[in-house]
Amino acid sequence: MMAASTFISELRASLSDESARIQQEFDSSGDGRAAVAQRTRLVEGILQRLWREIIAPGDPKSSLERPAGIALVATGGFGRGWLFPFSDIDLLFLFADREAEQAFKDSVRRFSQELWDLKLKLSPASRLLAECDRYDANNTEFTISLLDCRYLGGDRELFGRLHDKAIPKLVMRESKALLQGLAEVTRERHAKHGLTLYHLEPNLKEAPGGLRDYNVACWLALISAMDKLHDWPHASSLRAPVRKQLEAALDFLMSARCFLHFRYGRDDNTLTWEAQDEAAARKIGAADAADVSAADWMRLYFGHARAVQRTVTQLLEEIPEAWSALYRQVQSWRSRLTTSDFSVVDGLIFLQQPSSLHDPEVLLRLFHFMAHHGLKLSATTEYRIEQALPALATTPPRGAELWLYLQETLLQPHAADAVRAMQSLRVLTVLLPELKMIDSLVVRDFYHRFTVDEHSFLAIESLHRLKQSQSEWDKRYGELLGELEDPELLYLALLLHDTGKGVPGGNHVESSLEIANRAMDRLDVDPRERAEVLFLIANHLELSAALRRDIFDHTTVAAFAEKMGTPERLKMLCLLTYADIKAVNPEALTPWKAENVWQLYIAAENYLNRSADQRVHGDVDDEKLARLRSLAPVSGSKFRGFLEGFPQRYLRVHTAEEVMRHMQMAEGLSLDPVQVELKRGRHWYDLTLVTKDRPALFATLTGTLAAWGMNIVKANAFSNEAGTVVDTIHFTDRFRTLELNLSEWARFKNSVVSVLLGEADLDKMPRDRQRSEKGTIAKVKVETQIEFDDASSATTTLVQVIAQDRPRLLHRIASCLSDEKCNIEIALIDTEGQMAIDTFYLTSRAKKLTPEHCRQVERALVEELRGE
Repeated sequence: MMAASTFISELRASLSDESARIQQEFDSSGDGRAAVAQRTRLVEGILQRLWREIIAPGDPKSSLERPAGIALVATGGFGRGWLFPFSDIDLLFLFADREAEQAFKDSVRRFSQELWDLKLKLSPASRLLAECDRYDANNTEFTISLLDCRYLGGDRELFGRLHDKAIPKLVMRESKALLQGLAEVTRERHAKHGLTLYHLEPNLKEAPGGLRDYNVACWLALISAMDKLHDWPHASSLRAPVRKQLEAALDFLMSARCFLHFRYGRDDNTLTWEAQDEAAARKIGAADAADVSAADWMRLYFGHARAVQRTVTQLLEEIPEAWSALYRQVQSWRSRLTTSDFSVVDGLIFLQQPSSLHDPEVLLRLFHFMAHHGLKLSATTEYRIEQALPALATTPPRGAELWLYLQETLLQPHAADAVRAMQSLRVLTVLLPELKMIDSLVVRDFYHRFTVDEHSFLAIESLHRLKQSQSEWDKRYGELLGELEDPELLYLALLLHDTGKGVPGGNHVESSLEIANRAMDRLDVDPRERAEVLFLIANHLELSAALRRDIFDHTTVAAFAEKMGTPERLKMLCLLTYADIKAVNPEALTPWKAENVWQLYIAAENYLNRSADQRVHGDVDDEKLARLRSLAPVSGSKFRGFLEGFPQRYLRVHTAEEVMRHMQMAEGLSLDPVQVELKRGRHWYDLTLVTKDRPALFATLTGTLAAWGMNIVKANAFSNEAGTVVDTIHFTDRFRTLELNLSEWARFKNSVVSVLLGEADLDKMPRDRQRSEKGTIAKVKVETQIEFDDASSATTTLVQVIAQDRPRLLHRIASCLSDEKCNIEIALIDTEGQMAIDTFYLTSRAKKLTPEHCRQVERALVEELRGE
């Protein structure tokens, strides 16, 4: 035996020289597998030489399998033969019994110390063979590490008893506990990384889709196979296509991790932006590719990580033993959700007919089903989708039908998961190619934590989670979300708002608008809806910008509110801003920022509601007026005459096309003094009335709708200087009269005209429908509140009535105001759940109401609404 100091010096020199050679070869080839294999062999050789020198001194040719009673076992990554340049060396000192442990105690300590002195990162464990047959729920990692055990030296028969008997016996006995423990630590690790692989600077070992997940996939498959075979399987149980994808991912990840270790000189697995730049320049893991940018290289990484994460997720879902008791109960309940298209087994969606995906509608229904119920796709279903994708790409669905399915999917509670699945399977970019530019796109701004597409998905997800949140802030925003008329437009805006970041250089907002326009061309989105989506995208940074000013300054609030134009747009932009900030990173939406966003929203809402009677002047330069002038096919005098004196709010709540239609209806008043237009909207019916003002007009109109059993949800009533009234009423048909009887449309419109012209008596109209709801009990009690405001408007007195929503409520309030000699200049009608919020701008004899008149009106309203 050579002198100890000489021996160690020789080992140190060999380790240094060989490590330098391995790094040099990697720098030249970029082959991570080769570097890992060489590093493993190098360390194995050092361990075996030390074993002969310290544990089993004697003849070098025969002493490696000596002495009896102790074995040196590689476990974990070292056991798999995956020794990365600076990773830990997982070793198990296995003893036959307690006597052997005591006999070799000092030798093992010296053996370990020599390795540490060589600057090797040793991670040792000592166990008796009997201890390896026990499962410790608090140390699942050790039992899992045994699955990769490999003989290095010592008592080979002892190692055989561990490998061939103890481990299979343990796995068979504890397979369920092992699977559950592995699933639990995996889910906890995923949660630490935000449940997403799309980080801008990911950890390629620990993040979802990284090397750890590759190992988890192999362990899950191995444990399941051993449980069935009662022995070690001869081959992997994973399907060949899955194995092929995983091996390609492993090649890439191994090369990337070796690159990071050599670059940092330590076990650091974080892909920083600087590391991404260098990896792309050196084409790490992509030797055969053309020159790639850092963003392109990261797309390669995300593609491989996506394949790994999909496999792990599917195995966790498909192996029932990996479920917790609660999860098992939920999945059992979900299995009852089977339809004619899809069956649900253990929470996974299967196709009833494998060939059905040739019909694009079935594919679209599949993701809607997933979004609605919060289910996952089975591996078989994903495989069928991949098979159907080429045909879908040839003739993808488009137009209004695609938009209908997409909006319904976006409205479902688990929309983000469904859209992620569509993105992962390349379905989303086939349907909307405009999203390809942000697929797995890394944009560096030292603020965002996730890729551009994942940021958008998280924003959508954050809004849907408002309904379940217990946070007081989230509840406020959740209530606001419930008030939206067209929430699908908000979700579409979130999906498209950052697409312009995929266009190099320039203003990403402008690019996003161009891309969104093309996407909405593909979806054949209605012009009004398109305008709302484009407004949100164009202004999605406005609220954040306003927060950098004094939000309690009236000028700041007024300027912001004027840009919003309508309360509905304000609500949507507030929610978009909330979701956009929250999706940046977990710490981005601080309580202070959430408070300020809300304060600015409230201030702007008050401004819009309290300045609604500011009048339009047709000769003033204004962007909306300029648009109207370009559309007006009439003379300038007619145009100015119609618009003169309308409240500013009139232009805010109506599109230019709608204003032009109103002007055309007004021109027809000489022939038909009451112009009525009825349309079916997505959520309700829209009635537009254009006529000359007259006493009790609004009360008569709302009374007619109430007599027909219609429930008024929202309304706007405006008049111009010439006395032309434009009222828009949004109502639901509680008894489905118009839906079930198309002939009733004409009768309904004629009834409205007849009552307004005095040809029919409103008091004699049937009340059967009203009587049918007299016994209805309100689920939520709303106390009546009446508030007068004489300061917000220079020319009118505001009265706001909050009351329990019920049939004929608006008619009764409007009639009461008419009886009290009040003229309704503007009516803003809204309903939130069972609470009616009605605001009226009143005059009497063309002047504001006197204080005494206000008290008289209040008494009359209280009496009218008393006892209900």
